Amino acid sequence: MDRLKGKRALITGGTTGIGFATAREFLSEGARVIITGANSKNLEAARQNLGAGVVAILADASSVAAQNTLAEAVKKELGGLDVLFCNAGIVEMRPLEAWDEAAFDRSFNTNVKGTFFLIQKLLPLFANPASIVLNGSANAHIGMPNSSVYAATKAAIISLARTLSGELIGRGIRLNTISAGPIDTPLYGKLGITQEGAYQLQMQIPAKRFGDAKEIAKAVVFFASDECGFSVGSELLITGGMGNI
Repeated sequence: MDRLKGKRALITGGTTGIGFATAREFLSEGARVIITGANSKNLEAARQNLGAGVVAILADASSVAAQNTLAEAVKKELGGLDVLFCNAGIVEMRPLEAWDEAAFDRSFNTNVKGTFFLIQKLLPLFANPASIVLNGSANAHIGMPNSSVYAATKAAIISLARTLSGELIGRGIRLNTISAGPIDTPLYGKLGITQEGAYQLQMQIPAKRFGDAKEIAKAVVFFASDECGFSVGSELLITGGMGNI
């Protein structure tokens, strides 16, 4: 299909999981795509796997200065921007007593501050109309133990989509949020979740399975496309029923 034909898109955190799956879907829908990542090896592997039509840029999602550099690179490579998918982020799960200021700041800098200032730096580049999709999380809506800081960052992202929607709609820029439940990505391995722990989590999902990254990517394509032109400041929960029923 060609739902994004001719559109210029930036996907942050596009080397694995949801970001990588979304880049693949965007390319199949006709978009020109830039992906970012913080790990040069993973970034190069993603670029090679995605093939022609994608530009890969090394970027630190937590750094305000890096957002300015990224905006300059986007202008050079694409000239402007029709779609932004803010997917880059980190997940740290700890009990309350195990958090320190450095870890707290790392989560908020990456998940919230970096996102906010990237949108600010890109503002002059956005076309009219344009679409921004933010990656929220079901954790912002459910009281999962040990997720306090991560859930707070995602609640901030959901709020940001609503408030900036009111501020930017006059420029023709729509903001919406995708909030996923547990998705089968390399993230769970990084978090050290055992096979038994993954099974226990899966049993808490009414659908009795993890979601697939491609299922989220297809939803991002919808929000990015002109088919979704009347969706402003909304949030789509894709959770297999977790937290919904």
